[in-house]
Amino acid sequence: MKKKSLRLLYFAILRESTGISSEDLSTSANTPKELYTELKERWNLSITENELRVAVNGEFADMEDNLNEGDEIAFIPPVSGG
Repeated sequence: MKKKSLRLLYFAILRESTGISSEDLSTSANTPKELYTELKERWNLSITENELRVAVNGEFADMEDNLNEGDEIAFIPPVSGG
């Protein structure tokens, strides 16, 4: 499988869990869902993909959308507050 370079952005609890706000990653994942599965295992993340919103290149996207070389992916967890 050919790998693609992506820019990842982490927010809220994901930023706290990974200790970083962004990273460049080379991956063979073809969808945000596949990518998050890879990240969840790598970072031992507790949030499931069903709890997240995903944005690709600044636009909300579906977890099954195709990823392309150079895409910027933002995983956005639920925000709690009052």
